[in-house]
Amino acid sequence: MPYDDSVPPTRRARPLLLAAALAALCLTTITGCGGSPDPTDGAGAKASASASATPKASPTAPLPQGPLTGRTVVIDPGHNPRNREHTEEINEQVDIGTGRKECDTTGTSTDDGYAEALFTLDVTHRLRELLQAQGARVLLTHDDDRPFGPCIDERARIGNEAKADAVVSVHADGSAVGNRGFHVILPAAVKGGGADTSKIVESSADLGARIAGHFVRTTGSAPSNYIGGGTGLDTRDDLGGLNLSTVPKVFVECGNMRDPKDAALLTDARWRQKAAQGMADGIAAHLKG
Repeated sequence: MPYDDSVPPTRRARPLLLAAALAALCLTTITGCGGSPDPTDGAGAKASASASATPKASPTAPLPQGPLTGRTVVIDPGHNPRNREHTEEINEQVDIGTGRKECDTTGTSTDDGYAEALFTLDVTHRLRELLQAQGARVLLTHDDDRPFGPCIDERARIGNEAKADAVVSVHADGSAVGNRGFHVILPAAVKGGGADTSKIVESSADLGARIAGHFVRTTGSAPSNYIGGGTGLDTRDDLGGLNLSTVPKVFVECGNMRDPKDAALLTDARWRQKAAQGMADGIAAHLKG
C-alpha cells in the first residue's frame, strides 16, 4: 500500500475516457479472484544490512534487442522489509511539495505474516526480467540493500534523474475483509512547493489505464470493488511519490492483503508471475504508443 495509506485520501474519479480505455483493453471476461498459495514458494528472503543511495541497475550483461530497446523503466518496490526496525527514521517528515509526510511506512501484510515489502520485491524482480527481455533498461529504487527506505521524495527523485520513460511503484493494499481486487493510482494535477504534475498527468493516465487493462486480462483479477468505481483507476493528490515525479508514474495496488481470497493470490508465486506479466504488457503498450 502507499506510504500514507492510513491517511484518508481525497479521491476523485477519473474522467470517463479512462474507463473507456480500460474497457477497450479488457479483451476477456473479467472473473473473480481465485487460486491457492504455493507453500513451497520462497517468499521470506532475508534482507541485507548494507545501505545504498544508488538505484539498482539491470545486470551488466548486454540486453537483448527488442521493442523496448532504448527505453528506461524505473520500478519502485513499495516499502522495505526492515522499515519496522527503523521506525524513528521512517517517521521523519519529508517535503512532498504540497505539505509534509512520513519518509515511508512499514506497509501491510497478510494475516499469516507475508509482508507487503517482500511481495513487492518478488514482483519487482519478475517484472524487471520481463522488461529486460524486451530490451528495456531497468532501474530499481532499492533492492533489499539498505536498512530502511528510501524515503518517498528520494524514490521520486530516482525516477526523475534517470529520465525514465515510465515509473511503476509496486504495492499491495491493506483494507477490510471483503474489499477485493487491484487498482492503479494516478497522479492528480498538483502544483505547489516542489510539486508540479502538470506535464505528466496525461501520460501517467495512459500508462495507468494500459496497465489496468492488461492486468485484468493476464491475472483474471477484477478491478477493485471498493476504490475507483469499477474502473481499477484512482486519482490521488496526497502521495509524495506521485506529486514529486516529473516523469510518467503510477502506483499499482495488486490486491488486498487483508482479504483471505486476495491473500491466497498474493502469496501464490504463479499468480505473482501473472501480475508481473500484466504490468509488463501494460508498460510496453504505453511505451509503444
